[in-house]
Amino acid sequence: MTPAALRKIGRLETAVFPIGLGCASLSGSYGPADEAEAIRLIHAAMDIGVTFFDTSDKYGNGHNEELLSRAFAGKRDQVVIASKFGNVSGKGDGRIADGRPEFVIASCEASLKRLRTDHIDLYYQHRLDPQVPIEETVGAMAQLVAQGKVRAIGLCEVNPSTLRRAHATHPISAVQSEYSIMYREQAEDVRVTTRELGVTFVPYAPLGRGLLTGSVNQSSLREGDERLRHPRFQPENLDRNLDLVRNLEAVAKAHDSSAGQIALAWLLAQGDDIIPIPGTKTLSRMVENTNAAQITLSQADLDFLAEAFPHGVAAGTRYRSEHMKNMYL
Repeated sequence: MTPAALRKIGRLETAVFPIGLGCASLSGSYGPADEAEAIRLIHAAMDIGVTFFDTSDKYGNGHNEELLSRAFAGKRDQVVIASKFGNVSGKGDGRIADGRPEFVIASCEASLKRLRTDHIDLYYQHRLDPQVPIEETVGAMAQLVAQGKVRAIGLCEVNPSTLRRAHATHPISAVQSEYSIMYREQAEDVRVTTRELGVTFVPYAPLGRGLLTGSVNQSSLREGDERLRHPRFQPENLDRNLDLVRNLEAVAKAHDSSAGQIALAWLLAQGDDIIPIPGTKTLSRMVENTNAAQITLSQADLDFLAEAFPHGVAAGTRYRSEHMKNMYL
């Protein structure tokens, strides 16, 4: 296998494998997960060459960070860790996010303790707090950089105006938002600004939460799987979306690959400023996803996919309406 060209994350000195690993599913986001198997998967990813691992204090209410600390014991210098703070939805106090400076500092200290490390390579604001000016939140994040507790900072689900304001306060290294061939309108809008500012774009859910693999159907979604709450997976939308996936399968056949690999290869082809972080709790799927870095799509492939997946083609929004209003702020 030819080694994949590494990609830079904003101002971080360390370049990473072009596909990272989103770790949320290893802490119950898509039903129960086995911790021993999760650590085995992480180690297997590292053996393949994956160096960029994405977590949050939200995932498993801190369990995911603790899991990574166990997986990276004695290996911390081999990986780039991204974590997040500020997504407090579901805690019953009415807030969807907390960007108060004192909360930023306290959250980082707690994450460092759970991760058992002295620094976080990339620290994101997970959701924008509409009650706190972005300059105040980023100012606190900049303090963490100055103290050496954080190497670089990022934002999630922000619009171009917010990104510019934040970047004027302290350089932003990465923006993380959902971005896939099926759900890309807002991502491509903000990418105009990330490219201008030299900010790396980190797509989460690059496989549409499994939708673009073609392997998801109503019977495969088990109790506890958060996708049951997503509009795109509702019966009236799922069949239409799976019909669209057949176009990925057509290209995959020509490359002796899978639909999911073509979806990831399409993202990688959008520019070397993109580092997708597909998540999975299945070892074979992780290997499949990672091997997408070896696929090069032709211009004819890209033209075919552009026609098959025009903007707005997906059936159902990526979140429920009450959550969509908290995105792209």
